Amino acid sequence: MAKKRRKPNRPRTRPQAGATQTAERPRPQGSAETTKAPDGAAPGPSRPASKPQAGPQRTRAEKKDLARQQREYVRRRMERARRARQIAWIAGVAVVVGVAAFLLTNRSEAPEPANLPGTLTSDAPWPANAAKSAARATALGLPAEGRTMHEHANVQIFINGQQQTIPTDIGIDTGAGTIQSIHTHDDTGVVHLESSQSRTFTLGEFFGVWGVRFTPSCVGGYCNDGQNQIRVYVNGEEQTGTASDIPLDDQSVIVVTFGTQKQLPDPIPSTFDFSTIQP
Repeated sequence: MAKKRRKPNRPRTRPQAGATQTAERPRPQGSAETTKAPDGAAPGPSRPASKPQAGPQRTRAEKKDLARQQREYVRRRMERARRARQIAWIAGVAVVVGVAAFLLTNRSEAPEPANLPGTLTSDAPWPANAAKSAARATALGLPAEGRTMHEHANVQIFINGQQQTIPTDIGIDTGAGTIQSIHTHDDTGVVHLESSQSRTFTLGEFFGVWGVRFTPSCVGGYCNDGQNQIRVYVNGEEQTGTASDIPLDDQSVIVVTFGTQKQLPDPIPSTFDFSTIQP
């Protein structure tokens, strides 16, 4: 019987004290874990980026507060726009009022008829008094005579119930060869407004060119004294404002009276045949 051959004894290596043997786990294929590559070797697969975190979620109360803030912002913008419109409107009105005040102030600074050169303060009847009509027209700031504007008004004067004559050639100085934008061509009371500028002429300017005193209390040499008063009518209607500011509107009939209530013409003249005027 053959004897079994013994295997030669191999020395066994024992682990050093304190060392732990760890079995290396096989890495699954497709793992995304990145291994540090040795120098010169290509790096392994990188770890995928982490998923971005979602922003903070607002509560229902926070959403309501945000909506309220947005509404408040819109409301304030609308309010600012409304105030801007109001300021623009007020500024526009202020400009209009300022211009009107400027014009009225400049007009009020014009000399009163009683202070113009050659003004008559005597009793009626009054002459044409045309010698200084050009100087008075200049002092009143009247435009030059021309054909840009050509209108007519009728003026009648009654003193103590008696009608006075409106003389020919008021505002026409035949000796100097001058004619003013306010003048007369006859004694019918027709006042010609022939101007190089279109504007409103007044009753006070007519008396100013004529050179007869005309103030709120006096006409010529006649002044208010109790029952004797100056009264002015336009187309039959009594005027209560400042008489010198009454406009000489085209084809208007203006009646100036001085005296008592009983001395007023009856009826007050309110019409005139302007078709008789020669061009």
